Amino acid sequence: MVEQEEKKEEGLEQDSSGKDQAEAEAEDVSVQLAKALERNRELEDKLLRMAAEQDNFKKRMQRERETALKYAEETILRELLPSLDNLERAVGQCQCSPDAGALLAGVEMTSKGLLNTLEKFGVKPLAGEGQPFDPNFHEAVAMEASADVPENLILQEYQKGYMFKDRLIRAAKVVVSKGNVEE
Repeated sequence: MVEQEEKKEEGLEQDSSGKDQAEAEAEDVSVQLAKALERNRELEDKLLRMAAEQDNFKKRMQRERETALKYAEETILRELLPSLDNLERAVGQCQCSPDAGALLAGVEMTSKGLLNTLEKFGVKPLAGEGQPFDPNFHEAVAMEASADVPENLILQEYQKGYMFKDRLIRAAKVVVSKGNVEE
């Protein structure tokens, strides 16, 4: 009987040590679970941030692509402007010579045709003589006194300025009035 009681006590000791061990394992599992849940939250947050960055990147690239397409022709059109300048100079020379009427008519038609073509693609000349000077659109190459033209108005235009859609592609080179200096 004594042996049976000793065996029961050993069994109880084993049971209590088994319970302690099970509790320790359960506590260890709950700590691991808490760490895993925290890591999961961090990864979800990181995933959401990366998705937002990806979306912003796509939108920015789309805006840049639209801008690049809108102004893709700008370089070509800028290269055409000196030809237009030469035609306008030829028209000016022909107007001084009375025997060049046919040449003048042909050059004027060519100049108007080229200007119309440029306007179809969004190139428009800036207003020149008699307009107020605006440093955003005009480049002052000289200032002259004038009794007839008020101060800060354009007296003469050396080279026309042009806009492409809503962007300045070349500023006009102008002479600006100082007004009547004698006053």
